[in-house]
Amino acid sequence: MVTAHLTQLELPEFGMSQEAPELPAHLYRERLARLRAKAAERGLDAVLVYADREHSANLSYLSGFDPRFEEALLVVAPDGDPLILVGNECVGMAEAAPLPMRVELHQDFSLPNQPRDRSRPLRDVLVGEGLGSGMRVGLVGWKDLGPHRSEVPAFIVDVVRDVVGDDNALPATDLFIDPADGLRVINEVEQLAAFEYAASHTSQGVRNLIFGLEPGMREREAVRLLGWDGSPLSCHLMLTAGSRAALGLLSPGDRVISHGDPLTVAYGIWGALNCRAGFVVRDASELPSDISDYVDRLVRPYFEAIVEWYQALHIGQKGKVLHDIVFGRLGDPFFGLFLNAGHQIHLDEWVASPFYPDSDVELASGMALQVDVIPATKTPYFTTNIEDGIALADEALRDEFARRYPEAWDRIQKRRAFMTDVLGIELDPSVLPFSNIPAYLPPFLLSPDRAMAVR
Repeated sequence: MVTAHLTQLELPEFGMSQEAPELPAHLYRERLARLRAKAAERGLDAVLVYADREHSANLSYLSGFDPRFEEALLVVAPDGDPLILVGNECVGMAEAAPLPMRVELHQDFSLPNQPRDRSRPLRDVLVGEGLGSGMRVGLVGWKDLGPHRSEVPAFIVDVVRDVVGDDNALPATDLFIDPADGLRVINEVEQLAAFEYAASHTSQGVRNLIFGLEPGMREREAVRLLGWDGSPLSCHLMLTAGSRAALGLLSPGDRVISHGDPLTVAYGIWGALNCRAGFVVRDASELPSDISDYVDRLVRPYFEAIVEWYQALHIGQKGKVLHDIVFGRLGDPFFGLFLNAGHQIHLDEWVASPFYPDSDVELASGMALQVDVIPATKTPYFTTNIEDGIALADEALRDEFARRYPEAWDRIQKRRAFMTDVLGIELDPSVLPFSNIPAYLPPFLLSPDRAMAVR
């Protein structure tokens, strides 16, 4: 059992790359081959991958293309270039994808009242791709609803069932997101390097906000400190202060941030998200008297749980162990935990989670994970939050990362040293911190150089 305290700390500048690592085109061909192998193991004759503006991660992972405005559908047969169906406004973008695909205009995917006079019915398309009665077709959407339900829109599923039979249109999203071995759960070194780039930018933005925050700023003014550069967002920018902050996921408005306010901020782009929460004060003496024990009542036990979570993290660890650590420490209803004790992250902010009661999912090399445990006290104590990204890598993957991305590797090693030597968190060699505020938790936002530590 660890014991934490609030102390004066110096948070180093870990740096960040100004140029995002580029995923090589061959990676997409290899991903397609892995999908086909998984589909064959399951006895599927074809796989249909659906995407829309909000739920594009599976398609983007596979092809390098994500639809803007519209929906899209990728038809993957056992061999040959897959067929991508796109609406009026995505044809050009799809043709630029790094995965070789045949591109066909399918205007049912276009926006309302746009032209729909130049494309074939979906049934004709699927039959033309070789689908027919009795064939087993996997439907990939964006979450797993179990063996008999699909979240792919009914106007697509109905046609597939008409072509292959009701019992042969099979949910298959887990091929991509299964928390043990989904395609997007075990990442290549190139993808991990891209995630480190993303996380260094989002975390640096949250750091800049914490250290630059001043009472009297409007929420919209404060959120500019994040420095969003136009990278695709994995979720809406979130920053709220005052009475609205307890509501969670709201976007910044025109409200002036006042001394004494609770405040929460979250900033996520593809592959990363960072979040912090606390009070706009210098110390506990500036809090209302009924929550003057904010650190001891909420922040300290929370930080201690996160430290134990980190220290139990290693390749081969079972998800239930991490769950039990968090809920063993924070299971009191006061803390209000109602989600998992962390999750996996990819282009979308939440892929799946191996952390749940009795989970036998073993953590594996190549997993990108999100430290994401958020108390919802629904009391004047508000909340506290550390949300950072990490990855797990075995010795071979670590050696490859260090060789191919030496600057990113140097940042990772400096973050590990800070977490161990300054914060007192003992990390397994397989744990790679991607955040520039790694486990750094200042509860009083006007004293950002005072943070929690166990050493």
